[in-house]
Amino acid sequence: MPDSVLIAHIDTEKIDFDRLKLLPAPQSTATHQIIPHHEVVNALVETLGFRHIAVHKMEFAVDRTGNKMFGTLELEQGFTGARFALGLRNSHDKTMRLAMTVGYRVFVCDNLAFNGDFTPVLAKHTKNFQLTRALSVGVDDCQRNFEPMLKAVERWKDTQLSDVTAKLLIYEAFVEGAMELPRHLLKPIHDGYFKPELDDFRPRNLWSLTNSFTGAIKQLDPIPQYRAAAEIGRFFEARKL
Repeated sequence: MPDSVLIAHIDTEKIDFDRLKLLPAPQSTATHQIIPHHEVVNALVETLGFRHIAVHKMEFAVDRTGNKMFGTLELEQGFTGARFALGLRNSHDKTMRLAMTVGYRVFVCDNLAFNGDFTPVLAKHTKNFQLTRALSVGVDDCQRNFEPMLKAVERWKDTQLSDVTAKLLIYEAFVEGAMELPRHLLKPIHDGYFKPELDDFRPRNLWSLTNSFTGAIKQLDPIPQYRAAAEIGRFFEARKL
């Protein structure tokens, strides 16, 4: 398959669903069930449809082997200036379990943020694993986080920051190691907050600072970017200023 040959020559790549369907998957074993990435996506879209949740856009990233996949399904539902999104991950090589998380996509800047880490939707990829049932539970858990996530965003917008506090949070993230982000992102994050290019992020509040982080990680390769989006979510959700 030409697509799989291309993927084998790079570390990570964003691909669309049509190319995702072409990726070869290894054979399942007696103790480990392989679930092709596109089958997971199809089942998730169907599960969302049963709940009358439409998908606006999908994007995916795979590693050079095609064994690891991260993706986002941007939903039609949302709130002012943003849409809810589901983060999805899957692997064929036992490095990570099938998992989901909830997040949002900001219209004005296309920033993506997840509300915390990816939560596994199954214990193991055993031969008795039922994909539809597991995804149903996962989607229900994500839906329950819609309102808390919306409240968190509203709180961030209402939380005014002094310049000193904003610098301390950046210091905490990088110097104190609260987040495992590459050091070269420190200056883009600082400048994104103190010298914003978009009027939406000129207010000195926690929402603007959050978006300076999520804007900066777009410099990363796709899979590290998904992981960083979850780490940023955990960091700011824990900030009770």
